[in-house]
Amino acid sequence: MSETPSTSYSVNQPNSSDSEQSLSTRHFNVTEPVVAKRICFYKSGDPQFNGIKMVVNSRSYKTFDSLLDSLSKRVPLPFGVRNISTPRGRHSITNLEDLEDGKSYICSHQRKMKPINLEQASKKPLPWQISRPVSAHGFGHRERKIITPKKMLVFKNGDVRLRRTIVLGKKNTQTFEAFLDHMSELMQYPVAKLYTTDGKKVPNLQALILCSGAVVAAGREPFKPSNYETLGYLRPAKLLGIGNRVYPKANAKSESEKSKKWNVSVLTSDMPSAGTSSKVYITLYGDQGSSGPIFLDGDKGKLFQRGNEDIFTINTRNIGDLYKIRIGHTNAGNSPAWHCEEVQLLNLSSGEQFSFPAHRWLAQDQSDGKIPVELPVLQQGQPILPVTVYEVHVTTGDLWNAGTEADVYISVYGERGDTGSRQLLRSQKSKKFLKGQTDIFAVEAVHLGHLYKIVIGHNGLGSGNGWFLDKVVIKDPITDLDYTFLCHRWLDQGQDDGNIARELAVTDASTFPGRQELELKREETWAAEKWKFQKGNTLQFYNRLTHGFICLNPDSRVDALGDKKNKYGFFDVNVKRRNIYMFSSHQMPRLALALVNGHVTGKSKDKACCNLHVHLQPNGCAILESASYPGHIVTFNLQGEVADETTGYAGISKEFVVHVKGVFHHGAIILLNTSLCQALSLRPDGSCSGAGQKQQESYWKVHKIGSGLCMFESVRKPRMYLKIKDDQCDGTGTGDEYCHFKIEKNLETGSISLESVQNKGIYVGLLPDGQTKPVVNTGERNIFFYPQVIKFGREEPMGTSAAPNQEKKDFRESQLQPGKAQKLVSQSPSTPPSSKEMRNPQGGEHPLPSDDEWKVSILTGNAGTEANVALWIYGDRGVAGPITLGEDNRKQLFLPRQEDEFQVEIKSIGKIYKIRIEFDGLPNEQSEWNLQRVTLQHLKSKKTLNFPANTRLSKNCDGRGFLCELPVVEAGKPIYPIVLYHVYVYTGDLEHADTDTAVYLCIYGKRGDSGLRLLHKTGMPVTFQRRMVNVFEVEAVSLGKLQKVLLRCEANTKPQYWYCDKIVVREASSNSEYVFNCERWIPFMSQGIIQSEIELYPQEFKKNQHLKIQEANEGDWKITVVTGDFETAGTTATVSLYAYGENKASGPIILGSGKHQLFNPSSEDTFKINLGDLGQLYKIRIGHDNTGNDPSWYLKEVKLERVVPRSDEEICLPIECWLAEDKDEGDTWREVAIRNPAKELLPLLVYEVHVYTGAELGAETNSNVYINLIGIRGDAGKRKLHRSKNNNVKFQRGQMDIFCIKAVSLGDLEKVLISHDGAGPGNGWFLDKIVIKHKEGEEAQEVVFPCNRWLDECQDDGKTERELTANEDGSSMKAFLKVKIKLFAFSQTVLLFHGNIT
Repeated sequence: MSETPSTSYSVNQPNSSDSEQSLSTRHFNVTEPVVAKRICFYKSGDPQFNGIKMVVNSRSYKTFDSLLDSLSKRVPLPFGVRNISTPRGRHSITNLEDLEDGKSYICSHQRKMKPINLEQASKKPLPWQISRPVSAHGFGHRERKIITPKKMLVFKNGDVRLRRTIVLGKKNTQTFEAFLDHMSELMQYPVAKLYTTDGKKVPNLQALILCSGAVVAAGREPFKPSNYETLGYLRPAKLLGIGNRVYPKANAKSESEKSKKWNVSVLTSDMPSAGTSSKVYITLYGDQGSSGPIFLDGDKGKLFQRGNEDIFTINTRNIGDLYKIRIGHTNAGNSPAWHCEEVQLLNLSSGEQFSFPAHRWLAQDQSDGKIPVELPVLQQGQPILPVTVYEVHVTTGDLWNAGTEADVYISVYGERGDTGSRQLLRSQKSKKFLKGQTDIFAVEAVHLGHLYKIVIGHNGLGSGNGWFLDKVVIKDPITDLDYTFLCHRWLDQGQDDGNIARELAVTDASTFPGRQELELKREETWAAEKWKFQKGNTLQFYNRLTHGFICLNPDSRVDALGDKKNKYGFFDVNVKRRNIYMFSSHQMPRLALALVNGHVTGKSKDKACCNLHVHLQPNGCAILESASYPGHIVTFNLQGEVADETTGYAGISKEFVVHVKGVFHHGAIILLNTSLCQALSLRPDGSCSGAGQKQQESYWKVHKIGSGLCMFESVRKPRMYLKIKDDQCDGTGTGDEYCHFKIEKNLETGSISLESVQNKGIYVGLLPDGQTKPVVNTGERNIFFYPQVIKFGREEPMGTSAAPNQEKKDFRESQLQPGKAQKLVSQSPSTPPSSKEMRNPQGGEHPLPSDDEWKVSILTGNAGTEANVALWIYGDRGVAGPITLGEDNRKQLFLPRQEDEFQVEIKSIGKIYKIRIEFDGLPNEQSEWNLQRVTLQHLKSKKTLNFPANTRLSKNCDGRGFLCELPVVEAGKPIYPIVLYHVYVYTGDLEHADTDTAVYLCIYGKRGDSGLRLLHKTGMPVTFQRRMVNVFEVEAVSLGKLQKVLLRCEANTKPQYWYCDKIVVREASSNSEYVFNCERWIPFMSQGIIQSEIELYPQEFKKNQHLKIQEANEGDWKITVVTGDFETAGTTATVSLYAYGENKASGPIILGSGKHQLFNPSSEDTFKINLGDLGQLYKIRIGHDNTGNDPSWYLKEVKLERVVPRSDEEICLPIECWLAEDKDEGDTWREVAIRNPAKELLPLLVYEVHVYTGAELGAETNSNVYINLIGIRGDAGKRKLHRSKNNNVKFQRGQMDIFCIKAVSLGDLEKVLISHDGAGPGNGWFLDKIVIKHKEGEEAQEVVFPCNRWLDECQDDGKTERELTANEDGSSMKAFLKVKIKLFAFSQTVLLFHGNIT
């Protein structure tokens, strides 16, 4: 449950001394004084809001949008501040220059402003001006004020799943209107009315304060009855204990015409200490529902005392015939234990009397430890329903840190009500909820009948409160049935979706729960192990039964007897299609494993029998099945020979542990997985945990120091190594001997163990909470790690010849340093190059250079550097790098006016055309490097490539100073130009979309890539703010036509995640533009692994340009877009065009954005687009993406003129309408037909779309829904179903909504595409069907598109988009309607004729 948002909007501190001080102490390098304006902002229509005083200048707010964002955080409006105007609302403020010093303005989230009285608003409200409750009529209540905060639960109208907790206090109850605004902000939709849970309207503050502990928030729609009380109170909340919730008071007046009044008599027994200090509550259950928990209140300290009878009068809604009650208490006070003797009820409406003997303790430290007790109605002394004790088996997952110490609560739901919230207190185990443990609890209740769901959660208290729940099994002793509720998710505020309570539906009785669990574990195993089957990997298959590896011998014979070094036991992976592979022999590539007539053998790898289907089991083993003949499996007998028909089933072995070759090669980046979804990670404090997620803080770089000996360096925090020292195991090592580990491979499990070299017999181990600790090997699995390769290293580290004065030992050690070039000579430019031949370490002549050896010469100008310098070299067949230049000798390198030479090995990259040189690790942020020239010389052919630079690389250079790219210069000219790419990064308009973490971008084109660039300003990462566009420059050698971009966001926690809308890249020299849509959160979860980077591909469209930019080509058209001539006609959105011809459609053509000085009022924007061979045009569709601060657009006209071949005829298409969600029809797209001289003009039709939401529980959705109608004449485009004609609230359970879509006639409708964006709470949706009605001429059509499925990421197949085809009887329906219309017309004619005769 979400917490109530903080209401501290700096209202009481308009002049923050801290903010002023921060302004006065910041220093800027400016040449002109910055004018500061002191302005006060008020809230539209709220005179009680005291105002926000702010200092506005060009330093604090660069743009008007940034001011709006800042005000949105401080002025409590439901949808943030969207508009600012003068106090009377007459003049709107649209830029910073319009604000005047010392003036006041009002803020609103709507265009319509509510004026306020500034004199009243600038003063604090006096006591008598504050709204206060008055006496209730006829009850003699005293006036009530909010003296102490009151907690209240607020439900969304019609959706019991969406609820919030609010604390009523002085700040948010100044006026009823201000409270509704606060509720709108809290619920994230406009709240106009409040109701009690049984439907009575709450008209004012005093009614709100007097009502019960729950209300229903509605818009302008009527009250929607639902089971608010039961679900709202009995679901686990943040604190799930019953005493932590607010319940309806017993003396509250009934607010429903169908309410019932009861007398409740409670007898406390006469036993010693039988009385209680707790608050007692009662719940009544009938065949039409329950009353919800009702507190039995009265004089404190006098109720429920030993031997007393306490009598109360309560009101409930009509619950039907009573069949049970539940009575309990809050377990609070000094003596909470209570011995209840009997409860008696009298229905004051019907006169019925009920007696419920209890005779039991309700106490955690007495008897069975249960506090609430359920009592059934008695008839003739016998209960009408039996009382049963359910056996609840709760299984905690087998993940590290999966257990919890929090208090766990459960509510069980059946066809006869529920158990209420029960704490799982007494387990049969000594300690509850441990990793991998199943705890058994007893829950006593009146028999619920068939169970259908549970709600389980915890209160988040105690150390290690997160919990991974695997499943719950409830055994019903009366029916002898077991009910399984699968979960397999975290209940943890820091994991998964952050929820600590979950609603679990019972597993379908038609399927075995065990089978569902097995499939779930298989999917998890495949997600964790599929990396092994990537193309190019070399595998070994280990058989646990024979203790040997599969070997494919030269004579095609296969056995499972090989040892781990047998050269015939290695197989290369070749991917055929999903889960189907071919495993060719590494030693004999022409042969591959094959299944022929059920027997495994070796065959030529081009045979179909070599295609094997891989099935991964929950234990991590693989089964290899023939893809051509399902059921034929690779099997061996106990002797390691291929199994045949004579082999019994017990003697067959068909599971293999898969091992990957080269996991611990030098320089590899790996994960040390501790479970299917967890890995060993380095925490910010230097400690290590096996409960980390599979993301970058869990990446380790392998440093191979000997055979089977490695060090592990954190990728996220370089120079921090895994170590064991002083009985501590953490990641604070420095690379000394305490960081050396021996790799022990466990063939049976596919895991490895890490033994300390310095402390023999001591291993890296894990405690149950995942913390690392040095342990001895006791045979337990806490020392097992399952390596996963992120990036493979080198079997032999890259090395070249060393400097002449080095010893052989140094040369050997230098070979272990990855990606380094060897220093040859350093000399001054004035000194001629040394004519001496290079010598080997022994002092002899260097052998003849190979074809792969090059000499790199770098000339430094008048400013040197001590930074790390890296080099990338690009050829037409590949790239080499990064190559670190002289990392170990930085102080003698790159000195002023010195030329440094290095020898590098470059393999098979083809003809070299550019290099990239980069530096980092500056000891002094102010230092810079003057790079004059880079030269590459092929040592064998003496061919020289020149790269003149004459540039300065500095950390202070704005945007591009860390690196530079240089093209090869031939005959004084670069073979490719250096291009400046302008990168526009659009952050989405979702809550918490912004981030301040580092974001990187790499641009790929036909000529290589730009390298991964940090998107920064003056060396520092920038903040990507919601709805904002950040602009960067990337300078690179021309990449040709762009193909994709790679985007990386290195966020560690969910609050740092970033929602990127799109990336736009413009090439300054040619003005070409590429749009890369993203529209997702980064990082994101993919197949169980958190991915920090994503590849984006450009939209498939022909790029538009202004007419003057390009030369004319075949199929070119000139498009002129005319915007309306009044002040608000322009748009900030991105405008797109679709053109439809008789041959095909064009796809989206992005014309541009209003943010870039296009589509302004009274403007005519001209573009040239290429429509290719669309054929004769018959319609266009134009619209926008509704982005920016003011997306509404009044489109006057669109003109089309063919350029090649030239046509003198201009097609004028008048539009004259708004394309806006808040104007006219609410549509942002418009279709226009184009006249064909040879054919009749297609009509513009209105398609009436009837959307039927299903009646299933939770079928409704708050997401944005989109539809595309497809007929024989094309489609209508993706349209948002924005405004329902018949309902104020769309897509509610069991509801039919009607929408209208205007489109050029599509002919007979064939299918529709329906989808939603998953935004908002309750985003899943159950769609029953869609019915589309329209009339073309005299023919009326009605086409039905059945669905009857979920569009929900968590239900059905997980899809949120579906393609629906027309019902088979759609044609008969159309024909029937057509005949019906003609008969109606004929009858009218007959009547008219008859009338003339008479």
